[in-house]
This record gives sequence, C-alpha cells and structure tokens, in this order.
Amino acid sequence: MRRWIEIRPVYEALFNSPAEVYVEFFDFSLHFAEEMFYVVGRERGYFKTRNNTIELFIRTSRIFRISGGTWKQVHHHGSIDDPDLQKRYQKAVLKGK
Repeated sequence: MRRWIEIRPVYEALFNSPAEVYVEFFDFSLHFAEEMFYVVGRERGYFKTRNNTIELFIRTSRIFRISGGTWKQVHHHGSIDDPDLQKRYQKAVLKGK
C-alpha cells in the first residue's frame, strides 16, 4: 500500500480499536542536515487483542524538520518485511481479531 487512501482504513481501525499496541524504536542511526534530521532503524513490539497477540518487527524511517523553533516529525515510513506477518497484522487490525 502506498497512498493515504489505501492505508487510511488500517490506521482508522487501529486507532479506534480496543487493542493494546506497543512499539519500541531501536537499532537506529541518526543523520543530520540543515534544519532537518532523519532516523533509520527498526521497531519491535506487539499488537494484542483479547484473542490474539502478534509480535511486530518493522523497518522504519522518520524525518524531522524544525518549524517555528520546534522539531516536528514530517514523515514516517514503516515496512514489515515478512509478507505473512504483514497479512496477519492487517487482518487482525481490520477485523479486530
């Protein structure tokens, strides 16, 4: 999925569900440029419902820009490399299983 119209249902289902989600950012590198920096690394954690727990392993990048004296995240990308894990996660989020 690449466009907001494609990923929106997943985010809406995730943020409107009673699921417990924990994600930890680790194994990252930090890169600086003028008025911005970016971080590339990994996330690990879980998505848990009453009936199901899915361990998460995600490659991720984040871009931050200074605006009005405050650092703001302007981009975040995460990829689950394992296609089976990706399908299980999407199914669990969208169907609440």
